[in-house]
Amino acid sequence: MEAARKDRNVSDMVELITFHLQDGLFGIDILKVDEINKIREMTGVPRAPEYVLGVINLRGQIVTIVDLARKLGLESSGPRAGSRNIIVRSRSESTGLLVERVGDVVPAAWKEVAPPPPHVRGVQGKYLRGVFKTERELVAILDVDEVLETEP
Repeated sequence: MEAARKDRNVSDMVELITFHLQDGLFGIDILKVDEINKIREMTGVPRAPEYVLGVINLRGQIVTIVDLARKLGLESSGPRAGSRNIIVRSRSESTGLLVERVGDVVPAAWKEVAPPPPHVRGVQGKYLRGVFKTERELVAILDVDEVLETEP
């Protein structure tokens, strides 16, 4: 359970913004999220990794948009009507994560977060901080820094 908590105290609470990729429910610590917006016109980036969809100009700031499903090794459905970009800040850089749809904000106590299994629906465990069980489903908590740091 230490890996799930990392640098947080066991009594700490976290609010998770949940989102869907394929049939999975994922969450990101709300403190990592700058904003959520609809899909915008993107400019392609030559020679970028296949998971980089392009860049957008967000109020004067250039933001790279990553197809999160593809980055996590899942089959991508690409941008569609309900898709959203979750703009996150990692290591002083803003990045947009394309997700199929955004869910609710879910409060979670770190002491109730289980360590990540090696593979959750095909996602490598190294990308997860842990798994939290709500009343109805499991939320795989994404480690944004790890996802944006490593190659798939």
